[in-house]
Amino acid sequence: MYCIRKVTEDVTWIGADDRRLAMFEGVYSVPRGVSYNSYLLLDEKTVLFDTVDKAVGRVFFENLAQVLAGRPLDYVVVQHMEPDHSATLAELLLRHPETEVVCSEKSAMMIGQFFEEDHSGRIRAVKEGETLSAGKHELTFYSAPMVHWPEVMVTYDHADRILFSADAFGTFGALNGAVFADEMDFFGDYLDEARRYYANIIGKYGIPVQQLLKKAAGLDISLVCPLHGPVWRKDFDAYLEKYRKWSAYEPEETGVMIAYASIYGDTENAANILACRLSEKGVRTVMFDVSVTPASEVIAAAFKWSHLVFAAPTYNMGVFVTMDALLRDLAAHAIQNRTVAFLENGSWAPVSGKLMREILGGLRGVTVLEETVTLKSSLKKDQLKELFAVADAVAASVEEKKSGIIQAKA
Repeated sequence: MYCIRKVTEDVTWIGADDRRLAMFEGVYSVPRGVSYNSYLLLDEKTVLFDTVDKAVGRVFFENLAQVLAGRPLDYVVVQHMEPDHSATLAELLLRHPETEVVCSEKSAMMIGQFFEEDHSGRIRAVKEGETLSAGKHELTFYSAPMVHWPEVMVTYDHADRILFSADAFGTFGALNGAVFADEMDFFGDYLDEARRYYANIIGKYGIPVQQLLKKAAGLDISLVCPLHGPVWRKDFDAYLEKYRKWSAYEPEETGVMIAYASIYGDTENAANILACRLSEKGVRTVMFDVSVTPASEVIAAAFKWSHLVFAAPTYNMGVFVTMDALLRDLAAHAIQNRTVAFLENGSWAPVSGKLMREILGGLRGVTVLEETVTLKSSLKKDQLKELFAVADAVAASVEEKKSGIIQAKA
């Protein structure tokens, strides 16, 4: 049975939720599921904006048939070729031999790579600024490479002032019937998942995101229709400001994230004492055990907070495995403009601090505090002064950051 929602008089959401998926892209846990959005425009011509993952193919085709109501499908606009949005494209073209594919040149190439059938005779490759008329709705296409694949484009509908934004402005989390952001408490219930989606899926590509934001700023946008997450028709500026900060690698909050790895609890103990000292000084602090917490959550938190502390033991003359993986993942996502401190541990040859510095120290805009602590198996009373010195240095840097923000606003 179909499950659809009207977006405007002429545009209908025909996507679906997937709550059975355990790992998005095989990497990121999605305990609250994910939505795969697809939109159908009915005008003199019919236009479908993207297909969906195979997991929800059945309901997608039921939705499509219901809204088409026997009409031919004239066009399918392929904005993004990642299989969670294109896996059902070949079946769509088999069911609708009348349909022409509208996509970027790189998408046209990828269609040939993903599917065995030859669809080249049914593809119209479009460039930046080219248009397609569906009747009263004129569509303009804008390239958005690396948001988050190189073939991506977005589409602007001049009639309804809709930006079909592909992966931009998306989020993890099933919609649960609420297709519009104003039908849910987005900033209370979905913002953490939106940040986790951005940081892990698109976070590496801040400059391409900013280029897309500049293009969008020149459009008169009334609605934003992403491929994951809710449609925006109200209060979009607040979410847009998040994207501006994330893409510029500006912290959302001034405070401290402590991420630690601990084999037998001694490094964790030092991290806890540090957190207590920071809290006593009025510094907001969050903590993550990187051996327990999924890396995607820690990376999202690193995009949120201004100051980062990493504490880890030495392991096989390297950094403990879960911390090593996290830091390399964080570096791969190009985290920038943060103040960082390190705590190390080692029973006979502690080198984790030096190695952690090497992984993150060269990133753009990253300031590494000189204060550090080297534990030899466990924290001793005579080292509390060193640990408190780290806390004092971090707290002073946080206060300096706050003062700078206040002065900038004045």
